[in-house]
Order: sequence, then C-alpha cells, then structure tokens
Amino acid sequence: MNNLLVMKKALFALSSFCFAVSMQSCGLFGGGSGSDNGELVGVQGREGFTMTVPYGMVPVPAGTFHMGQADQDVAATQINFNKQVTIGPFFMDMTEITNNEYRQFMNAIIQDSMSVLGEDFVMKELYPDTTVWVKDFTHHMGDPMMEYYYFHPAFDDYPVVGVDWEAAKYFSRWRTTYLNSYRASRGLFPMPNFRLPSEAEWEYAARGGRDMAKYPWGNPYIRNAKGCMLANFKPGRGNYYDDGFAYTSPVGAYFINDFGLYDMSGNVAEWCEDAYNPSSVPLVWDLNPTFFDEDEPRKVIRGGSWKDIAYFLETGTRTFEYKDSTRAFIGFRCAMTHLGRSSGTEF
Repeated sequence: MNNLLVMKKALFALSSFCFAVSMQSCGLFGGGSGSDNGELVGVQGREGFTMTVPYGMVPVPAGTFHMGQADQDVAATQINFNKQVTIGPFFMDMTEITNNEYRQFMNAIIQDSMSVLGEDFVMKELYPDTTVWVKDFTHHMGDPMMEYYYFHPAFDDYPVVGVDWEAAKYFSRWRTTYLNSYRASRGLFPMPNFRLPSEAEWEYAARGGRDMAKYPWGNPYIRNAKGCMLANFKPGRGNYYDDGFAYTSPVGAYFINDFGLYDMSGNVAEWCEDAYNPSSVPLVWDLNPTFFDEDEPRKVIRGGSWKDIAYFLETGTRTFEYKDSTRAFIGFRCAMTHLGRSSGTEF
C-alpha cells in the first residue's frame, strides 16, 4: 500500500513538471520582465478612476437604518415591520425627472433610434401618456392639463408623468449610454449605470440620515412653524391647493432633506426597481436589499403624490402600481452606484 502511494506521488510530481515545462515553452509561464524584477506588481500603466458626481445628482453616503414604519404602533398595525439594513453609497437625482429632461431623451430617441425601434414602439412605449389627466379621474376637466402639461414650456420644470416602469428603465439605459459615449470619446473610463433606485435605497435616501423619521423632514408634522406645508399633497378632503399647487409643483419647490434631496414626499410618487410583495421586507437580505421577481407585474412606488393624503408621504409607507400603468401622479428619478470607498461621507 505504501509503495503504491509512493508511486502515485512520483507520477504526480513528474506530470506537474512536464506541464510546467510545456507551459513555459508556450510562453504561458514566462519569466519576469526587467521592469518588475519578477515580482507580482499588477498591470502597470492603468489610469486611476475617481467617481465624479453626475450633473443633477447628490451623493448619498453608506449607512444603516431601520426600514419600515416609523412613529406608529408597528406591532398593532402590522403594516410594515421594521428591519435594520445597510445601504452602500450611491448617487441619486436631486429632483424628480422633469418634462424638459424627458424631452431631451425623447428627442434623442426620435432622432437616433426611430429606424431601429420603430415609430410605433417609440410613441406607444416611451412617449408620456398625456391622456392620464383625463382618464385617471372621474368627471374631471383634465383637458387643459392633457393639452399643455408635457408640451408647454410653462411646465418644463415640472415632474414628468404618464411614464410607466418600463419606460423609466429605458430612460435610465439611454442616459447611461449618452454619458458614457461622451466619456469614451474623451478616453475616460465609463461611469456606472443609471438605474431606478431600489426600494431600500429610496427609503434610506428619503429619511436623509434621520433613522425612524416619519417624514423626510423629521417628525411629526406636515407644516413648519410658520404654518407652511412641507410638501405638495392633499391635506384634507377636497383640499388640494392648501400647499400652493392644485396639481404638481415645479421640482424643488419645497425644502430639501438632510441629504440634499427635494420632493422625497409628495409632488409625484416614484417608481422603484423592486417587484412588490407585501412580505418582501423580511425575505430580502439585510445588505442592499432588492426584491426581484420578473413574473410579478406589480412594482413598488414610493413617496406619495399631489393627490394623496399624508399617510402616503410617510417614509415607511409601501404601495405599488402595475408596471405597464401610466398615471398622472407617478414619475421617477434615477440612482447610480458609487464605486470605491464606502465609509463616511467623502466622495
């Protein structure tokens, strides 16, 4: 038995030696070059990469927070239990995507991609559905909004609506290509992809570093000390104008949160990446959680809108819409993963 073991070891050593010799003869096990003295020093001459804050975005530092309901008796309501999760650093649009920003996307698509995608696809799948102002509300005179909201320059700085989940994701892909094509022309490394934020990222960003905060501005009121509304929403039955706007407001019309983000509550609700599942919070991992389910047509929307009551403005409130739905009260903003150092707030 011992002799057999010795023979096996000898054969293995011989075969290893033969393999090494053959690889060296092929150049795969070549000797060290003069510049590295035969040491493992990595590939030299690669340019460094520094993340820059994309135009219109703000950095959101890494951190840990309690995801879920805040400021209520969570155990009694059983709506959305808390779960401590950690979020890596990322960038997020300071405001919701505006009509004029979306128009830049549409003009580029029409100019460059109509022949590839086809006119029917571009107009049906990507163009904002302006009829939402009429069809979303029963017996409502929405015709002026349908005619002017997306087209007229008076609404250029208002959040785009009538865009479904798929169109928002397509916008993110186009935005990535648009930026990185320019960077490639300058010999620069590509930036990470623009994308929809995960539900956890969105909630973490909305709280602005205020763990367990009921609203992006803190607790527990919806007016400041001067009696001014802190977001664009529906403060009472039939009362839409108390916040200064009957419908949407221009982006950035209210105070920013502590991360420098506008309108994380109210104005328009926002698409997130996640598929909706009422039990997803305890199911997902506690580091950068995202709930993926391609067979689930319901997608998470967050933040509440101009036509919603204050409950939907809360940072922990979860709701959904079907991914192919276009609404007069749903828009979106983009996120981008930060590459590199994740500690602190240094970007």
